[in-house]
This record gives sequence, structure tokens and C-alpha cells, in this order.
Amino acid sequence: MTVIVIGAGASGLIAAGKAAETADKVILIEKNDIVGKKLLITGKGRCNITNSADIEDMINQYPRNSKFLYSALYTFTNYDIINLIEQNGVKTKVERGGRVFPVSDKARDVVNALKKYALKENVTLRHDTVKSLIIKDGAVKGVKTARGSLTGDSVIVCTGGKSYPKTGSTGDGYRFASQAGHTVVDAKASLIPVITEEKWVKDIMGLSLRNIKITAFNAKNKRVFSDFGEMLFTHFGISGPVVLSMSAYLKNIGSEKYKIEIDLKPALTDEQLTARIIRDFEKYNKKHLINSLGDLLPSALIPIIVRLSGIDAHKAVNEITREERAVLVKLLKHFPLTAVGVRPVEEAIVTAGGVKVSEINPSTMESKLVKGLYFAGEVIDVDGYTGGYNLQAAFSTGYLAGMNAAESMEG
Repeated sequence: MTVIVIGAGASGLIAAGKAAETADKVILIEKNDIVGKKLLITGKGRCNITNSADIEDMINQYPRNSKFLYSALYTFTNYDIINLIEQNGVKTKVERGGRVFPVSDKARDVVNALKKYALKENVTLRHDTVKSLIIKDGAVKGVKTARGSLTGDSVIVCTGGKSYPKTGSTGDGYRFASQAGHTVVDAKASLIPVITEEKWVKDIMGLSLRNIKITAFNAKNKRVFSDFGEMLFTHFGISGPVVLSMSAYLKNIGSEKYKIEIDLKPALTDEQLTARIIRDFEKYNKKHLINSLGDLLPSALIPIIVRLSGIDAHKAVNEITREERAVLVKLLKHFPLTAVGVRPVEEAIVTAGGVKVSEINPSTMESKLVKGLYFAGEVIDVDGYTGGYNLQAAFSTGYLAGMNAAESMEG
């Protein structure tokens, strides 16, 4: 009995390793020359493996189709993947927000651990490109590849979404699903850098801000997102971890503008910030405004702040009025930007969309339309916020698919 797994990413490696515990033979097909190519770049190359949250709390971190993941997340939990990684030689640590990383901060170590788990004696890793599924009488019988046909008793599609096509996520799985008669929900960017209306962002491109608070408001001035973290200015707008998280909440971006406010000094109240500015102005009382904010702000941001304040850049700080000081405080606590769009789907960390969940059995990950066909990972229409949730969904669905693809052959 043979299980074929298409794609050796997060879900595919787990699916192959789990299937191999029961199946006679597992063929793991990867079109890249290395496994885990996308995993290597996650978390800025550090790989945010999962999150330490309780499963019930974790469920709330998937904005679409979260209930579909219940069986998967409870069958193979966040602590199960941590144990699996550690048993294969990689120690882990928990950071801010419950994010779990390898102690080494190297994604490659995680990939090596998953590879060690997956490539059991009865698993064959084949570098090849799958062209189509072989389906007969309502059941999958194998796959056609660039190098010929392979027969199998079940096939698990773990091909990822459409984000980062250079890593191999080029939407192949959507094509296989369509061939099997499945509905594919159009892939859209979920965690994605944001385009701003303000063009001056390119003047401070590359500037990174830590420990800021960012808040987004929709066209009706309703707050839709607020969180602390790190962000980055780019030539088109803003990016960075907290911006990527925010992007998943900007549902109507493109047809609707969102007002963004950045609190540059979230640890200080308005009164504390006013006192801080007064101290700095006393320290630099003979300097111009433009030359007096270096203790408070990154140098690249100072000209922008001064320009937006409307105060003469060359006004002596000992002549700054109380009203002008209040303008500066408001600007530092409510630094304004306007979000007007997002980058192309290919630049998304994660894609929303994929194989319709109502056509997949959530307890087994098997297709309800074609016997022996399974789906796992980002190819399914489920996506999470940043913090390790997307990888956990990939690991959990991969485990469930691998377990059932092998067991179904026995029964």
C-alpha cells in the first residue's frame, strides 16, 4: 500500500512522516531541489514554529473557517509539534506573544528536524513535478509527473498557496483540486505589506520602529485593529510583523481607505511625554526644533515629524509655545498614515482562499468528492494571523491527513 504526498513543506513533511508509520511505502514528491524552501524564510529566517496558546484561544486566531480546524488542532497540538521538533534534536523557546522559535534562531534546524522525522526507511523523496492526478471511478489512483506516472492508494496534496512563488507555491494544488471537481475559493493576500497614500514614506525607506502601537480605523471610524510590535517603512508604505498582522483585518482595502495611527511612544502618557519634551527642550534650549529631537526620535523620522507639525523647523526651542508643544505630543501619540491598498498576492506571507472546506472531511482531511484524496496546509481555505498559527494549521492538518491516508488503506 502506497501513499503519495505532493509537496515537502511544513504539512507535507509531517504528512509523510505520519503516513510512514502505517503505510508500506510513502512517496514524497517535491519540485524544488530542497525540502522546506518556504519554511527557511519564515520568521525572518528564524521560523516561528507555533504558538504556546491554549487550543481554544488558538482557534480564535483563524479569521476564516476556524471551526474546520478543531479536529486537526486537538489531534496534533502545538505541544505535539514542539515535542516532535525537540525529539529530533532542536530545542525550542517561547518569546513575546507566545511565539515559539528554535533556540538557535535558525529555520534550517527546524527543516532538518522535520526532514529527519519524515524520511523514514519506507519514505522515498522524489524531486519531480506533478502534472495531474490520476482519478478513476471516483477514487484517486496516483499522479502523473514530468518523469512518468506513479500509482498510489491515496494522495495528499500539500502544495501550499500562491504566496512566495519562488519557493514553489504557485497554486498547483488549486489545479489538482479543480481537476477532482473541488471548488477553489479565489486566493487573496492575507498577511501582506500595506500601501499608503503618503508618498513621503519612500524618504525613510528602511527605517524600522520597535515597540510602537499601531491602530487601524475603517471608513466609519470604527477601530478594526490595535496591537504593539515592530514595523518598517518601505518605498510603497509599511511592513513588518505588526503591519502584516494588521493587514488581515483590512477587509475592504482597495475599495476603502483605512486611517492608521502609530503611537511612537506607547509607554508614555500624554503628560509624561510633554514632560519629556520639556526636559529635552531645556537641554537643547539654544538649538532649533529640527536639531532638538534626536534623543526622542530616530534621525530619519525627525524631518517628517517637524513637517507634519507645521512648526518652523528652524524655530528656537525656547520660543516653542505650549500649543505647539501639544501639537508635537499629539503627533507622536497619533502619527497618521492612510492605508489604500496591499502588495500583490505573490508577496503575501500567507494566502486566504483555497480548497473549499465544506468539501473536505475535517476529521480526516479526505476529499468528500474523491476517495483517497487528501488536502493539508495552505492549499485549504483556512488562514491565521501571525504568531505561529499558520504553521500550526499546516502541521496539524498534515498529521491528520497522513494518519488517515495510511489508515484508510488498511480499512
